[in-house]
Amino acid sequence: MEIRNLKLKNRIFLAPMAEVNDLPFRLLCKKSGCGLTYTGMANPLSKQELQLDDKPALQIFTTNTKGLKEFIKKYEDKVSLFDFNLGCPAKTARKLGFGIFLHNKLDSIEEILKTMRQSTEKPITIKLRKSKNTFKIIKIANKYVDAIIIHPRTQQQGYSGEPDLDFAKRLKSKTKLPIIYSGNVNEKNYKQLLKEFDFVMIGREAIGNPNIFTKLTKTKQKNFSFKDWLELEKKYPQPFKQIKSQAMQFTKNAENAKDLRRKLILAKSVKKIKEVYGFL
Repeated sequence: MEIRNLKLKNRIFLAPMAEVNDLPFRLLCKKSGCGLTYTGMANPLSKQELQLDDKPALQIFTTNTKGLKEFIKKYEDKVSLFDFNLGCPAKTARKLGFGIFLHNKLDSIEEILKTMRQSTEKPITIKLRKSKNTFKIIKIANKYVDAIIIHPRTQQQGYSGEPDLDFAKRLKSKTKLPIIYSGNVNEKNYKQLLKEFDFVMIGREAIGNPNIFTKLTKTKQKNFSFKDWLELEKKYPQPFKQIKSQAMQFTKNAENAKDLRRKLILAKSVKKIKEVYGFL
C-alpha cells in the first residue's frame, strides 16, 4: 500500500477536520491503528507553529501561491504528504474564495498544484467535492498529484444528505490515480467501499471516538478515553476552548452523555472539566 513513495500500514485514514484534528487527537487515532492522519486546514501565510509529531498529511488552503514554497520547505521533513483543500463548503471558504469556491478558477488551481509539485518530493493529494468543474480539475490533477480524495457531496449539501456514490465511481473511472473515498464512511460500509476505492477516510464517526480505528483495522490496542487525550495534552498544550471542545466530543459514547454535556457547558476551567469527568 503506497501513495507515491509513502508506504502505508493500512487503507483507513483520519479525514481532515477543522477544530477536531489537534495533535493529541491525531496521536490517539494513530495509536488506534489509523493508516494516515490528516491535519485540519493550514494557510501558508499563517504565523502559527504547527504541531506535527505524528508526521501527518498536512492540508493546505489557499487561493494563490504566496508563501507556498517556503511553507512546504519549512514542514517538508515533518509531514508524510501535502494535501490541497478544494472541498471546504463553509461560509469562511465562500468569503475568502478557497475550498470548493475555487473550483471555477482552473488556472489558479493549476498554478498552485504546479508550485506544490515543484516544491516537494513528498506525495501530494487534493480533496475535492462534487461540482460542475470536478472532472476538469481531475485533468489538471493528473499532471501533479499522487492521489485524489473525493467527498461526493455538493457545496449546498454541506455535510448533510446522501453522498453521491455513483459520482465518486465515475470520477475513479476518469483517472489512474488512487482514490481516497470520504463521506459517511462507517463500520457498516467500509469493507464494501474498500472494494470500490483504494482508500477510505473516517470523519465524523471518529469525532470523540479514536477507537473506531481499532475496530476497523483489528488493531490490538486498549480503548482510549478523554483522560488519554488529556495526558497527551500535557505534552502538546491546547487552548482551553479546544480542551473543552474535546471534552464535549468524548462524551459521545458515554451512558450519561447528556448529563456530562450539560455540566461541561458550564465549565470554566480544566479543573472543572476534570471534576465533571471524575478525574479529581
